[in-house]
Amino acid sequence: MHSDISSEAVRLSRAELAACLRLYLVTDQQALRGRCLTDVVKQAVQGGATCVQLREKASSTRDFVALACVLNTLLKPLGVPLVINDRIDVALACGAQGVHLGQSDMPVELARQLLPPQVFIGLSVETPGDVDRAASQSVDYLGVSPIYPTPTKTDTAAPWGLDGLRAVRAMTDVPLVAIGGIHLGNAAEVLAGGADGLAVVSALCSADDPAAAARAFRALF
Repeated sequence: MHSDISSEAVRLSRAELAACLRLYLVTDQQALRGRCLTDVVKQAVQGGATCVQLREKASSTRDFVALACVLNTLLKPLGVPLVINDRIDVALACGAQGVHLGQSDMPVELARQLLPPQVFIGLSVETPGDVDRAASQSVDYLGVSPIYPTPTKTDTAAPWGLDGLRAVRAMTDVPLVAIGGIHLGNAAEVLAGGADGLAVVSALCSADDPAAAARAFRALF
C-alpha cells in the first residue's frame, strides 16, 4: 500500500470544493446495522453522496490504512473525494484527497506542511472563537459542529442551532459543512441557514436503502 497522490494533481477551487462537499457522508461502523462499510458507501455514492469521510476511532493503524486504500480505490474513479478524519499518516498512505481535523488534533499549519498542496483540509469549529482562529489558518472548509444534538458524537460543545450557523456564515466565506443531527426533515433549513454542504452519518449509514436516502438529500440542492 502506498500513496497515489501525484505532483500533477490539481488543487480544487473554492467553488469546486464546495460542490464536492454538498452531500458529505461520514462513516460510522456502529451505524451500519451489520452491513459491510464498502457496500454502504458504494450505494450512498450511487445515490449522490459527493464526499466520504472515513472516521475510524477504534481501528488499528494497519486496519485503518487498509480500509482507506480500499475506499480510495472505489471512490477515485468516480471523482468522489476521500477525506480521512484526524490521521495525516493514513491520508498520506492511501492517497486521500482531504483531511478533516478537530480542535484537539494536529495543528492545521503543521498538517499543511506535511500534506501535498492539493490535499484539502477541513476543520471542525464548535465556538465563535474557533471560527475566528480559523481565519488565519490554511483551512479549506469548516465543519460547523454540532448543528443539532446528536447521539453520534457526545464529546462536542453545545449545538450551534440555525442562528449559530447563520452567525458563522456571516463570519467567513470559506465553504461550510454542517454536521450533527441532520436528517431529511431539517436538511432544507440547514442549507437555507448558510451551509454549503450537509454532513450526515446515521441518515445514510443506517438507512434501509442508502442510495435512495442519498437521492432524497441530493434533491434538496
